[in-house]
Amino acid sequence: MTAPQRAIDYLRQIDTMTIMQTRRDLARTLITGPLAAVVAKNASAKNMDSKVDGVIIGAQSYSFRDRPLDAAIQAYIDCGLSYAELWQGHLEPKNPEILKQWRTTVPESFFKDVRQKFDNAGVHLVAYNYSFRDNFTDDEIDYGFKMAKWLGVDKITASSNVATAKRIDPFAKKYKTYVGFHNHASMKPNEFSTPQNFEEALKGGSKYLAINLDIGHATAAGWDPVEYLNQHHDRILTLHLKDRTPNHDGKQGDDVAWGQGTTNIKGALLTLKQHKWSIPANIEYEYKGTDSVTEVKKCYEYCRQVLKS
Repeated sequence: MTAPQRAIDYLRQIDTMTIMQTRRDLARTLITGPLAAVVAKNASAKNMDSKVDGVIIGAQSYSFRDRPLDAAIQAYIDCGLSYAELWQGHLEPKNPEILKQWRTTVPESFFKDVRQKFDNAGVHLVAYNYSFRDNFTDDEIDYGFKMAKWLGVDKITASSNVATAKRIDPFAKKYKTYVGFHNHASMKPNEFSTPQNFEEALKGGSKYLAINLDIGHATAAGWDPVEYLNQHHDRILTLHLKDRTPNHDGKQGDDVAWGQGTTNIKGALLTLKQHKWSIPANIEYEYKGTDSVTEVKKCYEYCRQVLKS
């Protein structure tokens, strides 16, 4: 049975009130076979390696949120990036009425098909981004770890609530899968914004609770991500690279083109290079530019110039 046929069979099992909308949602991820075939035949992509002087450079697929999964995979090839952190939004249905049910019933074959697409493209999955929140049921948390296993990764990155960490830890230990909590600059209660938030979440937890350090958000929140990287590299699963300006007078700092903000991207990259730490540094394109492929290419070239200098 083909991947599209499996997708349609699955759709028939869920809420008949929303079946047509769901088909359209999953079509964005599974039923785009011709492009997937083109990706699989792209021989040059098989030889891609975006590791620069030992530093793993990839991208969070959220950077390509302007396009569906197959086109996002093609974007990695177009940018010359061979490492990916897969954003859950590239897989989940857009219809909120069925999302919670999807998160506990979507079949294993769906994720294995997704993994095969990345493998065919010569793009290595390093983590799955699945953001556990306080309103998740235990079943949704448990199934998130199954998703990661079916995708063939042992790392999950998560924009979670601080209090959720204690609920996540037993599942992380059960599946032997690391969870890197992602920081923002919102400074809201129960959200990861400061080093103290990470300390609170990881305190007393297992080795599987870890950090997905966003250096741009850290800068906006007023603390030094390079210093933090040096101090806590052993608990950091991945970096998110972006440039931002600091929060000011209660307002969020801006996401800006690289080199126009105050984030020490160069320092983070050179620190990874100096210590030979195998922490993936993933570009996360969020500023307002032309199109995602053009801008991610610029970001990748920025990394190359820093590391080759």
